Amino acid sequence: MPQAAQRWFAARPHLTDVALGGGLTLFDMVTVLDRSPAPNGRGLALWGAQTVPLLWRRTRPRTVLAAMTGLYVVFQVLGPIPGKIPGPFLLMLGVYALARYEPAAVSLPGTLLCLASAMAADAVGGHWQTPALGSLEPISATTFVFFFALAWTLGHGRRRIGADADRLRDLNQRLRAEQEINARQAAVAERARIARDLHDVVAHHVSAIAVQARAAQDVMDDDPPLAAEGVELIARTADTALVEMRRLLGLLSFRERELAPEPSLEHLDQLVEAARSAGCRVAYVPEIRAGTGASAGMRVSAYRIVQEALTNVVRHAGPVDVLVTVRGGDAGLVIEVRNGPAAPGHRSVTGSGRGLIGMRERVAAFDGALTAGPGEDGGWRLRAVLSEKAPRSAEAGG
Repeated sequence: MPQAAQRWFAARPHLTDVALGGGLTLFDMVTVLDRSPAPNGRGLALWGAQTVPLLWRRTRPRTVLAAMTGLYVVFQVLGPIPGKIPGPFLLMLGVYALARYEPAAVSLPGTLLCLASAMAADAVGGHWQTPALGSLEPISATTFVFFFALAWTLGHGRRRIGADADRLRDLNQRLRAEQEINARQAAVAERARIARDLHDVVAHHVSAIAVQARAAQDVMDDDPPLAAEGVELIARTADTALVEMRRLLGLLSFRERELAPEPSLEHLDQLVEAARSAGCRVAYVPEIRAGTGASAGMRVSAYRIVQEALTNVVRHAGPVDVLVTVRGGDAGLVIEVRNGPAAPGHRSVTGSGRGLIGMRERVAAFDGALTAGPGEDGGWRLRAVLSEKAPRSAEAGG
């Protein structure tokens, strides 16, 4: 129940100020009505007016303390109520409000000025007493200094706690915003990676199917068994393409546990066999030392680069000699794919033009370098270098 009431009042700060200022004013006026002789109306109003400014303690703390100090000085100098009146303890509420809502550079001088004014007013009004040093009599310098210092310390401490809480809330909001941005960027990067992998899979296998279909068509009349073997290769290639496409599409539907493992350098033999089935005479030379520093993302990128290179060979050169070399060490991976010139009369398969761009993006993700161009024998040469020194977040070419 107390916590619920605290939250209720915290959500209504103006109501809290009205209750404090108005309630305290009424209480002060009632306490002096019981005096004998009874105070006149001017004295009663002047005494009660000292706490009215607390209604604006949050929005205008400097004005509130200045008004309360001025009213207290006037009251002490005029002395409209007979008898002893307690010291300026009500001013501590104004001091607390000033320290709570203003920086120390403002609140500390204001507190000292208020203290000096209150002590001077008591001295001029004849209310000053000189008890023993260290006394806490209601009217004494020690009492004034102690309670004013206490009020300022409490207010300034509460201000620091509030500032720390605001700073933490701001940091939490920034953290949530950064997390949302990072999540969106990661999702975009993952979609781009999956799209690129899907392009590689489709381009590689469809190119192989196109070449195999043409080869089967050429020998269908002269050698039906060889044509049937070609059709069988087409079926196997299509099945492989469907498996990989299903794996990639499964990533989009978050069914990773049902998917095959991510392809890597250990699966290059399958690419070599697929290229051989398309008629290419492929020689694969792995030179990867045990314990090489290549990460999983780098191995996937290397696989995709070799896949795209072999796809381009099948698509543009047809059944030619191909040499695939993959060297690995502590610094990363070096991939080389060389092929001979296309046979006379070879009909190349039109591509999308994004294969080389995708390879450059994969290489750039690992601060590497890619060179590709015609070789001295009229064929094509591709060399990719992947480095682990400073890989960026776009792992696996994403």
